[in-house]
Order: sequence, then structure tokens, then C-alpha cells
Amino acid sequence: MEFVMNREKLLQAFKGKPVTGLPTPSIVADIAAIDTNLAKMDAFFTSSGSKLRPHFKSHKCVTLAKRQMSQSNTVGITCAKLSEAEQLVLGGVSDVLIANQVIGRDKTARIAEMNRKAIVRVAVDSELGIEQLSSAAKKAGVTIGVFIEIDIGMKRGGVKPGKPALDLSEIISRTPGIRLDGIQSYEGHIVTLEDYHERKRRVEQDLKPVIETKKRLEQKGFQVIISSGGTGTYDITGNIEGIDELQCGSYVLMDSFYKKIRPEFENARYVLATIISAQQESKTLDVGLKGVGAEYGTMEIIGYPEAASTGLAEEHIMAEKLNANIGDKIRLIPPHGCTTNNLYAKMWITRNDIIEDVWAIEGRGCLE
Repeated sequence: MEFVMNREKLLQAFKGKPVTGLPTPSIVADIAAIDTNLAKMDAFFTSSGSKLRPHFKSHKCVTLAKRQMSQSNTVGITCAKLSEAEQLVLGGVSDVLIANQVIGRDKTARIAEMNRKAIVRVAVDSELGIEQLSSAAKKAGVTIGVFIEIDIGMKRGGVKPGKPALDLSEIISRTPGIRLDGIQSYEGHIVTLEDYHERKRRVEQDLKPVIETKKRLEQKGFQVIISSGGTGTYDITGNIEGIDELQCGSYVLMDSFYKKIRPEFENARYVLATIISAQQESKTLDVGLKGVGAEYGTMEIIGYPEAASTGLAEEHIMAEKLNANIGDKIRLIPPHGCTTNNLYAKMWITRNDIIEDVWAIEGRGCLE
């Protein structure tokens, strides 16, 4: 409610005005580029054997998630954690997969509560996780759908394919309050391999045991789907028989790192900053680590291809060969978009560099 009231005030102040009038740093996205990316990804799934379940963690914006849901080949939304799922359900998204394990009776109780209003599934890889979800579901009088996570190389979570996954399915089948709906397996260790042919070979190789596990589960009478994939492998994983849905996220806004892997999608988002100081050959911008996710290298400065960032502090970026003056507004494409959006409360929406709207980034932060 607070953002709704603030949104009206913000739009009164800025709607219809040039983007350069915004205070800095601000995160900005071009609506035409967003819609182009949405349409391009949706068109792929029209001819693919799988569907799309976009990942919320890439932008953490409910308005954008609902725009993704409006695409014909999108079946639901993926998210990384409980608090993101709660924001999605609160915003009216009715089909959510938490693509991670959720441990803690306080948290599983909240998952059960959400299942009164929507389908909220969760990944599992342990008996404890299954037991806690079961207990919460029984108390709430609901059934919670789960996906067995299978590790194919990320070493972050999940059981091994084959017998370990089959054993977990048997535990699930005799545990009240939960239902086995699928398998999750993410090839995150492969999605950013620069060589496309090597990426394709590795994906097809590493997902074979997952598909075989699905077949063995079906032989035991389970009806399950496989949820996998990301932006870097969408046209590989999405064309593998047996893969049912993909969890692509970065495609919708992109960033400078992913653009090297997937040049077919547009960089729809940037951070608007101001030059606040000039020191000999270096210019200083009023944004730093607290405003740009920079884990994956240096940022691109739009319109200044010769410029290069030479220093990054908490609140400052220093750049050389930036042929601009103190007071000029500069646009930066972040190296990592997901962690950039996590730093902002709102995202300004423009069309032809004119401010059209402002969207809340409800899933930001790390509170659970």
C-alpha cells in the first residue's frame, strides 16, 4: 500500500519527462526492449516441446513477473526463496516453484499457508525437508507439491540421479500432506560456457541421467515433469525430449555479462548515474558496489565504448576515457543484473527515453 501511494506521487512528478531528469543512481528499463525479449523467448517455446517458468530472482519485480505470465507459453514463475514466493502470491501469481530447499518449521508453515491461495511447490533433497513440509501441510489441511532436486554438477543442492532420487520418491509417496510433482535439475555450471557447441554437448550429456531417472519414476507409477534450464541454454535444454519446462530468468532484462552469451536478447535495463568529480584523466560516478552488481566483471558505459571503469568503491565508480563532464548523466549496463535489481526498491520504466511508469521491486533484500 505504501508503494502504491508513493507510486502515484512519483508518477505525478516524473511521468512524461525525460529519463535524464531522474535522481541518481536509479535503475531504469526500456519497455519496448522488455517486450521484444518476452516475445522472442515466447516464440521459441511455441515450437519447443517444453514450456517456460521464468525465474523471479532475475528482477524480483511482481509487475514484470505478471507480464511474463501473460505470455502464451509461460506456465508459472520460479523463485529462489520463501520471501520471493510470498510477494508473488500476494501480487496474484497463482503457480510458483521455489527452486531451492526450504528448511525450518516456521518457513514450511508459511509455505503451507500460501498453498491455501495458490500452488506453491518447493524443491526437496532430504528426509528432514520432506518431514517438515508434511507436518506443516497436515496442520494447514493442504497438500504441498514437491520437486526432487537432482545435482548434475552444481554441487549446491540435490541428490544424485538414479537410486538416490528413486529412494527419495518412495519416502515422499508414503508421507502425508505432500505430493511428488517433478524433478528439478539446473545446469548452472554450464549455462555460461562461451563455446556454444561445447555448451550443447555438456548439457545433453549431463541431463541424460536426469531424463533416465524420470523414466524410472514413471515406470514406478509416478507422473512427474522435469524443470531445468536457463537463459544460456534455453535453445538446447528446451529441445531435449523429456524436459518439460525451463527456468530462464536473465533474458528479460539482460546484463553485460549474459549479453556475451546470448546476444539475441536486448539489454533492457541500465543504471542511471551522474558524474560528480573529474580527477585528471578519471571521472567519478555517484554509484558503486551498493548500486551495481559487479561480480561478473566491469560494466558497460552506454555511448562511450572507449571508456573503461578503473575503480569500484561502495558508492563510486571511477572511469577513464569517459569523454563527458561533471553533472552529465551516464548509463551503465551492470555485469550482473540479478544482484543489481536486488539493491533497488523500484525500477523506472521508459519508452523512447521518456518516463512511462515505475514498478516496485518487491522481492529485493534478503529477509525471510
